[in-house]
Formats: sequence, structure tokens, C-alpha cells
Amino acid sequence: MSEAPAGSVTIVTQTRVLKGHDHAFADWQEETKRVVAGFPGFIEQSVAPPAPPAQVDWVILQRFASTQDAVGWLKSPERLARVSGVQPMLAGRDDVHLVRDGAAGVLPSPVSVVISTRLKSGQEAAYRAWEQRMTALQSRAPGFEGYRLEAPIPGVQEDFLAILRFDTQAHLEAWLGSSQRAAMLEEARAFIDEFHTRTVRTGFEQWFSAPKGKPPAPWKQNMLVLLMLYPVVFLFGHLVQTPLLMDRAGLPFAVALFIGNGASVLMLTRLVPWASRRFEWWVRSASPRSNALGAGIILALYAAMIAAFVLV
Repeated sequence: MSEAPAGSVTIVTQTRVLKGHDHAFADWQEETKRVVAGFPGFIEQSVAPPAPPAQVDWVILQRFASTQDAVGWLKSPERLARVSGVQPMLAGRDDVHLVRDGAAGVLPSPVSVVISTRLKSGQEAAYRAWEQRMTALQSRAPGFEGYRLEAPIPGVQEDFLAILRFDTQAHLEAWLGSSQRAAMLEEARAFIDEFHTRTVRTGFEQWFSAPKGKPPAPWKQNMLVLLMLYPVVFLFGHLVQTPLLMDRAGLPFAVALFIGNGASVLMLTRLVPWASRRFEWWVRSASPRSNALGAGIILALYAAMIAAFVLV
């Protein structure tokens, strides 16, 4: 996602879709994106499909210029009508929270866990004292990268929202399963009514190497993946899929395409890390000049490949 303007907020929605409804939900989400784009203050939206086993939910991030704009969308008749229509596809309730942008702990990250906590009546002071001790404890866990806490917003969200960030899934799972955390949660039962956790991951981070385990910005990941994906798909289709699988073996297009997609994914597991190492100077850089130079080189490579493949 792009750099956040001052005062902007992100609506974080996590929802679990019933088996067999993923395609329908994706179509519904695309239509919802077109609807929300017309609302005041809307900036952008990104959608992360499930990535089992770590992340089993759909995660939708909708950024608005202000809290007022975000609440306007959340309470709008247009959104309420769309949410009502999609309910038969969903398992359980959505988690919908507002997160202020521009501070530590904002999604996306290498791996995050979103923890929703609803308190028993009159227990906020006890919870906040407990939360301070929990923060100090988890900050010493291996791989810890950041933490933030969002208080309830009357009429919008009733839960406290904690976002906990780690550099790898293994470090996150080690902390979530630790005896120290278990002891703290047992203590919190006296003032917590209910809580649950959901994990969020970025899409391609397993293919990239960066300092301290942090993946490059999502737009850099996407550019490098496309740089490797385009020639793989073109060459496999030209040399294998059409002449061998379809013309010679007589396979239907849908079957040949599935085989091609599977082969492409397997090759990308080798090619994208290779490309990431070659562009390490760009992947690691936060310099605007380096960012522009690297993007320009990749755009030039796109153009060169297209020109070359046109002649094939």
C-alpha cells in the first residue's frame, strides 16, 4: 500500500468464507471495491486471500483519509446492504476494526496477529495495567517487530484491538504457544469477556530475502514476481503447453492450463529468490533515487521481453 497521508485510517476486515464460495466471494469483493471507491475520503483497498495453514481468513484493508470518512462507509446503507447479501457465504462473524495509519504495527507486515478483546463491564483499568505487563513481556520474544493497541470506538467497534508483529511465522507461533503468554492469559480471565486471534501474512514474502527478515515493499515484490512470471508463462505456453500438451497429447485447454500454472509456481520458487538476490541493492533500499532506478530497470526488462516475444 502507498504511504499514508496524515490522519488516515485503515479498516481491517477479517472474514472466513465457507468452502466452495471463494470465487463468488472474490467477485463480491471486486464489486464492493467499485462501490466504496465512490465514497468521500476513500484512498485505496487491498485484499489478501487465505494462505493456509497460517492464515485461513480473507483480509481486506480499506484506507480512508479520516476516521469520519471510514465510519461514513461502515455505517452507509450501501455497505450494510452488501454485507447483508454476502452473509450466506460466510462462516461466523466478521472482525472489523479501525486502525490509525502511520504508527508502528500497521498492516501489512511479514506476519502479524490481530487480537480482538472484549472486556467485562468496569474492567478497563485492570485490562490496561495487564496489557502494559504483557507488552513488556512480548517485546523480549525472539523475532518481535512491533505492537500497537487500539481502544474501542463507540458505535463502531466494541473490542480492544491489538496488532502484534513478528519477522517469521515460526517466531510468532513460538510466542503464541509460550508458557509465559499462557500464564498471562490465565490471569486475564478475571476481566476479559472474550478474545480471539487471527493471523495475517503478506503474499510473496517467503520468496524474498531482506535485512532482519523484513520483506521488501509489496509493490517491489509484485514487480519482481511479474518479471519472472511473464517469461515462464509465455515460454511454457509456447514450447510445452500448446505443441505438446494440447496438439500432441490432445488435452483440453483447461487441463493444459492447470498443468502450466502448476509448473509456473514450481519454477517461481527458484526464480523469484534468484531475482531477489540480483536486485538486493534495490530490495534493501529505502532511497527514492534507488527505488526509481530499480523500478526503471525492471520496466525496461518488461519492455525488452515483450519486444522479444512479439517476434517469436
